[in-house]
Amino acid sequence: MGDTPVPVLWTAAPAATLDFYRTLGYTVTYEQTRPYVYLAFERNGCPIHFSGAPETAESIIEHVGCLVMVDNVADVHREFSTALRAHFGKIPAKGRPRITRFRPGQSRFSVVDPDGNTLIFIQRDEPEDVEYGGSAELEDLARVLDNARILRDFKNDDKAAARVLEVGLGRFATVATPLERARAMAMLAELAVATDEPRRAEKFRADIRALELSAEDRDAVTEELRAGTDLEHWLDGDD
Repeated sequence: MGDTPVPVLWTAAPAATLDFYRTLGYTVTYEQTRPYVYLAFERNGCPIHFSGAPETAESIIEHVGCLVMVDNVADVHREFSTALRAHFGKIPAKGRPRITRFRPGQSRFSVVDPDGNTLIFIQRDEPEDVEYGGSAELEDLARVLDNARILRDFKNDDKAAARVLEVGLGRFATVATPLERARAMAMLAELAVATDEPRRAEKFRADIRALELSAEDRDAVTEELRAGTDLEHWLDGDD
C-alpha cells in the first residue's frame, strides 16, 4: 500500500463541524476540544481531519480544502442532498454551509462546510481532456455554449458561465441558429434560477417562446429548460 495523504482543515466552531459532517454521513473517529481542537472523520475509507483555526483568523476565507474522488458522484450528491434537506428543512444552496447543484452528466459538485472549507467531490473517471474556452472543434455560439457548460459543470462558476453566454449571444446573434440562441437562453434561465433571480429566468423563457423554432428544435430546448425547472424543485425540496 502506498502513501495516503490526509487533509487537515480548519474549524472555528467544532460543534458545528461535528454536526455538519455527521449529517453528511461521516463517522467521527476522533474528537478532542481540549486542550486544543482536533477532529477526525471518515466516510467510505476517506479520512478528513480538522484542527482549530488560528486565533488571528477572524473569518476563514472559502477555499478548496480537498478533492474527494468517488465512484458514483450522482449517488453521493443525492445522498447528501437528502440528508441536508432532512436536517435543515431545505437544501442549503447559499451561504455556509451549502451544496452546489448537480445536472445529469455532470462529473463533480462542491460542498462548503460552516467554516468555508470546500470539498469537491469528483467522479473517479472524469474526462481529462476538458477544453476550457470551449471545444476547438466548435465555432461561434456553439463554442460559447460548450465553454459555459464547462464553467458551470466543472468550475462551479455560474457568474462566469452567464457572462460568457451573454457576451456570446451579443457577438454571434446574427450567425447563430435559432436553436443555438434558444439553448443559450435556456442555460441562462437555469443560471438565473441558481442565483435566485426568478424574474430574469422568466424573461429568458419568454424570449425562447418568442423564437421561431421547428417542432424538433422546440422539443430539444424543452429538455434544456427542464434543467431549470428541476433545479427549482431541488431548491424547494419537491420530489
